[in-house]
Amino acid sequence: MTTVCILEDHPMMREFLSQQVSAHDRDIDIVYSGASITEAATQVRNQPADCVILDLDLGDGSDLRANLREMVATGSPVLIVSAAASPRLIQDAITGGAQGYVSKQCEPEEFDRAFSAVLEGRTYVSPDLAARLAVPEVGDVKLSPQERRALTLYASGMKLESVARTMGVQVGTAKEYIRRVREKYTAAGDPLPSKVDLYRKAHEEGLL
Repeated sequence: MTTVCILEDHPMMREFLSQQVSAHDRDIDIVYSGASITEAATQVRNQPADCVILDLDLGDGSDLRANLREMVATGSPVLIVSAAASPRLIQDAITGGAQGYVSKQCEPEEFDRAFSAVLEGRTYVSPDLAARLAVPEVGDVKLSPQERRALTLYASGMKLESVARTMGVQVGTAKEYIRRVREKYTAAGDPLPSKVDLYRKAHEEGLL
C-alpha cells in the first residue's frame, strides 16, 4: 500500500492529482487531501506518507517556504507541484528538503516520473525547471529601498495613486519605481509583466 498526502487548494487540481497517483498504482491510500497545512501535518505525523504532494502557495497568504518546512518536518518525502517556479524558490525548496519539484503545467508523464522518483528515494526536478537554475539568481536582484517599498505597496493591491500618496512622491515617480523593478527582474530572467506577477514575486521574496 502506497500512502499519499495531497496539499492543494484548488479542488479540480486535487482531483487531477488523485487521478494521477491512482493511475500510477492501484494500491494507493490517500491519507489526506485538502488545503490545510496544520491538518495535513497532523495526519501525516499520525500516519506517515510515502509521498506528500505539496502546492507551495495554498492561497491563504501563508509563507511558501514555511509550508515546505512544516511538511518536511513530518519526515515524509515531499514532491512540490507548483505554479511558483523562480530559480531562487526551486533552489531553496531542494536545499530545504523537498525531494522533487515539477510545474503545474507539466505533462502527466512528467508528473509520473517525478512521483516514481520520490517513491524510490531519488531527487527529481523536471528538465524545464532545472534549466532555470542556470539563470542568474533572481534573489541577487538589487532593488533600492524605494523600489522595494513601491513593489510591496503596489503588489499588495494599491493603485499607483495610493502608492504615491503613501510614499510621499508623485504618481509618475511611483510608476517609475515599478518600471525599474520590472526591468531589473526581466534582466535577471524573471519577467513580471502583470500585477499578478508582481504579487507572486513580492510573496516569494517575503515582502507580503
